[in-house]
Amino acid sequence: MSFAEKGWVKFAPDPALDRWIEAAKPAAVRVAADPDWQRDWLRCGGTWFVGVNALGNDPDGAVGGVPLAGQAVDFIHQNIEPAPIRWDRAQVSVCYEGYPKPWDGESEAALRFRRNRDAAHVDGLHGEGQPRRRFLREFHQFLLGIALTDSPADAAPFVIWEGSHKIVQEAFEKALSQHPVKQWPDVDLTDVNMETRRKIFETCKRVELPLKMGESYVIHRHALHGVAPWVEGLKGPTEGRMIAYFRPTDEAQMERWLAAS
Repeated sequence: MSFAEKGWVKFAPDPALDRWIEAAKPAAVRVAADPDWQRDWLRCGGTWFVGVNALGNDPDGAVGGVPLAGQAVDFIHQNIEPAPIRWDRAQVSVCYEGYPKPWDGESEAALRFRRNRDAAHVDGLHGEGQPRRRFLREFHQFLLGIALTDSPADAAPFVIWEGSHKIVQEAFEKALSQHPVKQWPDVDLTDVNMETRRKIFETCKRVELPLKMGESYVIHRHALHGVAPWVEGLKGPTEGRMIAYFRPTDEAQMERWLAAS
């Protein structure tokens, strides 16, 4: 099956990306251990460092002058975005043994969903207010994940519902096409999201995508995905299961975000 059918593609380590990892990993380890960053981003009872935009890479993706390159980046340019990409500062996502534990303010229902359904979500769809409603606030081009540590397969692996991007695209297109493009971020997608998610759980295959150090994957922007619990008693690297995630956005082309390809 192709990326267009599955919504994901995985890549083995390659020398070009290995050079970038060698430069990025020390910076990622430092920021994950920084008390100021932890104050904002250490959650789930200390078992998840969220680390949004925590890696200080350049807009071209480079870290310390080492370019972001390799098979995954080539794939993106050949199949998703041929134009130059303005890379966001990467998320440094670190899971630790015991993930997920409860954290202050998280409801029992939310914790159950995190444990039983991997906190499944579509990127860019933000929960706001009480009760929480869902709005599309970020228009990502794709998701690129790069493993910075070598972790066991059951150490909180990434999870995707294969083919879910097609269902999400169809449902969101139906909901958003009734509104002017500039109004899309203000359209309440809560009910659409819940109904779409239920359909995906019933019809799509749940696939775990663990990464060894140096491996990477590209995920379709519409794919439903999440993170599985860390298997109880499993030991991992001291630094935790660490993945750098890039999610470049293109606010000027919101219509393109909604396109099927």
